[in-house]
Amino acid sequence: MDMWRPYKEAVQRVLPHATIVIDKVPVLKMANAAMERARKSLRESLTRAQRRGLMHDRFVLLQREANLSAKDALLLSLWVKKYPIMGPIMGQAHHMKEEFFAIYDATTRHQAQQRFDAWEQALSADIRGFFTEVVTAWRHWEPQILVYFDHPVTNAYTESLNHLIRVVDRLGRGYRFEALRAKMLFTEEAFKRSRKPPKFQRLQKSNTLEEAMPALFPRRPTQSVMQDILTAPEHAVNYGVDREALSRLMADR
Repeated sequence: MDMWRPYKEAVQRVLPHATIVIDKVPVLKMANAAMERARKSLRESLTRAQRRGLMHDRFVLLQREANLSAKDALLLSLWVKKYPIMGPIMGQAHHMKEEFFAIYDATTRHQAQQRFDAWEQALSADIRGFFTEVVTAWRHWEPQILVYFDHPVTNAYTESLNHLIRVVDRLGRGYRFEALRAKMLFTEEAFKRSRKPPKFQRLQKSNTLEEAMPALFPRRPTQSVMQDILTAPEHAVNYGVDREALSRLMADR
């Protein structure tokens, strides 16, 4: 779950023995938000001409260091050297953002706890204020955050579906909830169906209907019963909305 107290209270009341795992995605988003606060704050001290020299800085600073292209990595190093006051601070903030992400590379909760403690101690006075919310959230939700390293599950699937639903809602220009729900769940292509033959066809093991009669009807059926059997149509069974089909449909739209 996300770090929201009503979620926690509801689970503890209804499912008191459930293990609560804080999804790592919102935790990591807080580190990116801290980087963004640092970036905006540091840009305020620059002139307009200097800001033009930081083109695409948001994209570069929020990228994972391992995913930076050679050009972006060079830009980052140039910014740190070019701006003697804000550059080093920006570089520190980016480095600590990356170090926080690295906590989730830990293989045990003990290792993760050690990495966080070391990370917190390494925060300098220049950038600590930008990461205050991260530290506070971790300390407040620490037991549930660390459970992730015992049970590495995330809510990514649900969050992805929620994102796609918001896109559909926006494109629909103000669906009522009932209409949006129907569009998501009751579109014809999303149902999982199968066609089942009549029971007499499923039961028979012989090659012909006449050969199967003794097993189906110990007594010889009347002509009307025979007619009903021979003309019995297949019937469709609707198993409801198929999650995989719904995901494909939402991704296509």
